[in-house]
Amino acid sequence: MAEFATSIDIEAPPEIVFDHLVTVDGMLAWMGQRAELDPRPGGVFAVDIDGNPIRGEFVEVDRPRSVVVTWGLEANDVLPAGSTEVAFRLTPTATGTRVDLTHSNLPESQVPPHAEGWLHFLGILAETAAAA
Repeated sequence: MAEFATSIDIEAPPEIVFDHLVTVDGMLAWMGQRAELDPRPGGVFAVDIDGNPIRGEFVEVDRPRSVVVTWGLEANDVLPAGSTEVAFRLTPTATGTRVDLTHSNLPESQVPPHAEGWLHFLGILAETAAAA
């Protein structure tokens, strides 16, 4: 299994960025067309992204420092629901928040599409959080 990691600086305070990770309105502002979120350890994490039903659960919710979720595709043998883990670590900076993202336990074949997807969606997160 493999891992993808990246970071982005966002011109918004950690509390605003955090809300974009744990609220339905926040999540839908940057990723997905439908979401069901219960942001507590063991709570539901479900986001539909361009027809892909991402399913998992919240593992860690530490406002406003970190969010960790399990991640996978419903009814998929390559990347089953909840089979990988995505960690968002938020660090205050002079101009806002640094987000360190790590997506772990990925099959090698899934690293390139997830890397492309995360870079795309983190850019949108930066725009929407800064405008909030």
